Amino acid sequence: QVQLVESGGGSVQAGGSLRLSCATSGYTNNNVMGWFRQAPGKEREGVAGINTSSGSTYYADTVKGRFTISQDNAKNTVYLQMNSLKPEDTAMYYCAAARGFYFGIGSWCLANERYNVWGQGTQVTVSS
Repeated sequence: QVQLVESGGGSVQAGGSLRLSCATSGYTNNNVMGWFRQAPGKEREGVAGINTSSGSTYYADTVKGRFTISQDNAKNTVYLQMNSLKPEDTAMYYCAAARGFYFGIGSWCLANERYNVWGQGTQVTVSS
């Protein structure tokens, strides 16, 4: 069973940047990783996904052009580079591993139900 540990959250001012890391351990044949976030009183939403076999990526419209998801296979780590942060980006951020093996990537990667392994989350707070 794969395990996920997020890090890199913190507090920044609007316009600033943060890079989140998701370290993976354990055996897995999952090849899609996603980043999600949940703000207080709101449902958890998908932010970005990556197919770790092809490197293909997909982003929610709310973060497209500002966030970048990437991977370092040697370190078994997936990253989320967040630039031009806005107060509305404030949330607990989670990485997750999707069940099964996929070809390609698409909007489906932003759906919570695709994922069966979740990290504990890391808090991101953006002040205006």
